Amino acid sequence: MHIPDGFLDPLVSLSLYVISLAIVIYSGRKYFKEGGSVYYLSVMAAAIFAAQMLNWPIPGGTSAHFVGGAFASIFLGPFGACLAMFMNLVVQCLLMGDGGITALGANAFNMAVVDVFAGYAIYKASLKYLGRKFLAAFLGGWIGITLAAVTCGFELGLSPSFGYPLSITVPVMGIWHLALGVIEGIATGLLVKYLSLRGLIK
Repeated sequence: MHIPDGFLDPLVSLSLYVISLAIVIYSGRKYFKEGGSVYYLSVMAAAIFAAQMLNWPIPGGTSAHFVGGAFASIFLGPFGACLAMFMNLVVQCLLMGDGGITALGANAFNMAVVDVFAGYAIYKASLKYLGRKFLAAFLGGWIGITLAAVTCGFELGLSPSFGYPLSITVPVMGIWHLALGVIEGIATGLLVKYLSLRGLIK
């Protein structure tokens, strides 16, 4: 899901930089104001970094991979998860060449904002109405990554320089991640269930 340089139009890139940075800064302030731990933040960022190294190519030049936004939000809360995901994306971009510098704002919006906050909201709502932690975490992980991918598809489709219209980019990103998201959902559910049994997630 990491978008490389040259895929997005300048206006799309700039707009998403502004939006993402504003949300990340706000999230950082909220996380530490609420007593968030630097230790857990660092551990989560490192874990996500490792998980996202597994990539599958998708037609059109981008890729699918584990994201971990929903799991991070369940463990750290959405504000801490947003900050951890952004830290991870910056390191990947600057040191690993995974995702372009000009597209960092878009990548952050997709994975550190949409996946994190949507995944968390779905988890909390599912837990409230379904009452099963594994199922709630599964739905948060699965739907969260799918919504992030659809958002990515819109960004690419709205950039004429990419060369593919919305009618192609949105279905391709959405359908592939809808399928691969099942794997992320299962992994999220298992991790949350395991940590819950050990009292690390309430």
